[in-house]
Amino acid sequence: MTFEFFIAMRYLRAKRKQSFISVISLVSIMGVALGVAALIIVLGVMNGFSQNLRDKILGINAHIVVGNYTGGIADYRDLAEQLNSLPGVRGSAPFIYTEVMLSSPGGVKGVVLRGIDPEEASEVLSLDREMILGRIGDLDKDDHIPGIIIGQELASGIGLSVGDNVNILSPSGGRSSAGFTPQVSVFEVRGVFKTGMYEYDSSFGYTSISSAQSLLGFREDMVTGMEVRVLDVDRAHIVSQTIDDFLGGYPYYVRNWMEMNQNLFAALQLEKIAMGVILAMIVLVGSFSIVTALVMLVMEKTRDIAILMSMGATRSLIRRIFTLVGMLIGALGTALGFISGLGISHLLKEYQFIRLPADVYYLDHLPVLHQTQDLIIIGLAAMLLCFLATIYPARKASNLNPADALRYE
Repeated sequence: MTFEFFIAMRYLRAKRKQSFISVISLVSIMGVALGVAALIIVLGVMNGFSQNLRDKILGINAHIVVGNYTGGIADYRDLAEQLNSLPGVRGSAPFIYTEVMLSSPGGVKGVVLRGIDPEEASEVLSLDREMILGRIGDLDKDDHIPGIIIGQELASGIGLSVGDNVNILSPSGGRSSAGFTPQVSVFEVRGVFKTGMYEYDSSFGYTSISSAQSLLGFREDMVTGMEVRVLDVDRAHIVSQTIDDFLGGYPYYVRNWMEMNQNLFAALQLEKIAMGVILAMIVLVGSFSIVTALVMLVMEKTRDIAILMSMGATRSLIRRIFTLVGMLIGALGTALGFISGLGISHLLKEYQFIRLPADVYYLDHLPVLHQTQDLIIIGLAAMLLCFLATIYPARKASNLNPADALRYE
């Protein structure tokens, strides 16, 4: 144990007549601990929401989408094999994208209809985990009526269930003596999915590629594009660049999930930063208490400082002593904040005692996810604020004149 650390520990353990200084030190520790705990809990919840939202979006959408500016991809089977051979690619599947009008005795609704291959889509989408009625494989059921899978909100909104028939009006059609006649086909509802996101559950539908081709009047076996799933979602932009380089650009285009949802996740990141800055003010208030505690300690220990300096202690040594006192207060507060913050976060995650209204939010509990880099930044920021709080009192103590201090004692 160094001399400075020994003296700093003695000053922290105040005597009875200095109990008021101990109370202020305790308030400083609790202030720092409260700020650190609040930062850990709130940022953990915001990370959890962001991660949960990302999983929901990527569960029903691919990591990367490959399309063609000319309107479709005819050799999509060969293209799928080529994409699967690229590094970082887990799987790929063809899809058809269109917008249709869905009608039933219960109402009419505009729907985004996607044609998928049920077997290959399971390697790219996690739609099978979102199914609450039926299975994706039911789309390939050998029947004279094509099948469709719709979202729960859409099903409840127009009163549909598995086994019901719906009419789908396609934008493709033909001209007749009466003018343009839209294509109307009858589909059977063979499944209902629920992602928890209203936008998807109320306006998305899935059918087989062959049914979508027939509905849209395709004259050849072609698809709108390819959906690609990567091994690491955080490296999707790198894999998308690899695919773009492999395809050679035009007429192909490549989009990754980060680009397609850039505004949403940028808003979430900005909100996270804003909340972090606001909650850091609590730690700043605790560091102000450290200034008060150290100033009062310097006033109380004026005689001790003068004696130490007369015995040969340098001004830098005195400065280090009071800096150590402040840093010890900050370290104790930060440690208590980490213990309480991580403890409460664990309870939130394990027991989910704070419930959310499921009809308002897309989940019914607070999700919690801690990122190592966030915890490191919180700890370093708290200690930095505590260090800055010690600069003025420590310099004040080191600038004392020993002769004047002993003369007035």
